[in-house]
Amino acid sequence: MPDVSFHSLLVVSAVAVLAPLLLGYAPRLRVPAVVLEIVAGIALGPSGLGWIELDLPVQVLAVLGLAFLLFLAGLEIDLRALRGRVLGRACAGYGITLVLGLAVGAASLAAGAVTSAESVTLVAIALSATSLGLVVPVLKDAGVLAGAVGRETVAAATVADFAAVVLLSLLFSASEGGTGERLALLGAFVVLVVATAAAVLTAGRSMRLGDVLLRLQDTTAEIRVRLAVLLLVGFVVLAERFGLESILGAFLAGAVVAAVDRDAASHPHFRVKLEAVGYGFLVPVFFVASGARLDVSGLVADPSALLAVPAYLAALLAVRGTPALILLRPLGRRSAAAAALLQATSLPFVVTATQIGVATGLLSPVTAAGLVCAGLLSVLAFPAAALTLLRPAAAESELPRDESQGVHL
Repeated sequence: MPDVSFHSLLVVSAVAVLAPLLLGYAPRLRVPAVVLEIVAGIALGPSGLGWIELDLPVQVLAVLGLAFLLFLAGLEIDLRALRGRVLGRACAGYGITLVLGLAVGAASLAAGAVTSAESVTLVAIALSATSLGLVVPVLKDAGVLAGAVGRETVAAATVADFAAVVLLSLLFSASEGGTGERLALLGAFVVLVVATAAAVLTAGRSMRLGDVLLRLQDTTAEIRVRLAVLLLVGFVVLAERFGLESILGAFLAGAVVAAVDRDAASHPHFRVKLEAVGYGFLVPVFFVASGARLDVSGLVADPSALLAVPAYLAALLAVRGTPALILLRPLGRRSAAAAALLQATSLPFVVTATQIGVATGLLSPVTAAGLVCAGLLSVLAFPAAALTLLRPAAAESELPRDESQGVHL
């Protein structure tokens, strides 16, 4: 066996177990486990006790965790819910987000936090996404997921997540060509993705194949899970071959599975199994490792950089919250304010974008740490405040509560 130590992976695995257990013992502590995982990574990583080293096992599993995180995010997309005025408002809101994000990036350039026009664009994109996986549970808890507030917020978050992943891959990919060439590659990649989805749909209509899948899906073969993993890895490799970011391939793989997996009557445990692989094993490794990578010591040592954390938090609220003004008429002030807070809740994509920024030299480790800390604070503060606003709205809602129509987590 190769001379590889699993000491750090043992510590990471322990954190992955203890974070949700702690929250289980304190149900009133409304903090997502991902926050504790990142904080533990900071405390136990090089900036803290030094118990976690980013060695080969942790790095490999963290990369797989990122891929699975984006795959599961794509799996949450419900294309049938994106239509009409709801889609129009979501797209218009994202346009406003990009304009405001570029203004924040320009302010960062003027303050010396970033040093190039590309960095300005990266900051704008990093601030433009919404953590759909963190927003949906809040809407469910408030009993408004199937109502107008839920539809508008989920649509806005879906458009923001999809557009942010595409823009990040298009503008900051490994391809050495210009934007036009990258756009052509992206178009060709999307055509292949659509062709693959069509092929999967066609194959799914085969009675013989359906019988085989049904017979093997709950055995040790776990054939549906293996097919999903094959599609995930295949799209990641395909994206890399096209000179695009691998996260785009992972995200679209999840979207394809969501699109073709409409009738789950014959395999009700399929998505649960995928989430078990992701959230039960790989994704926590990514978040703990992300915390270990943060240059918190440099952030604390620089007072101006530390002051940038609340500034970025305010910027996140402005960039993603301001578009909720569009929702004042259809939702009312209270619900629109709650939607603004939920749209400004963002962490996984901020972590992903800042890691790409550090790897490409567009963001300093200290600036990246400031952005991630702002994302952490948004997850801690915004959902709780939104839930307080939504509970009266749920009581007054005329729409029946039907969580079965919501987004699958």
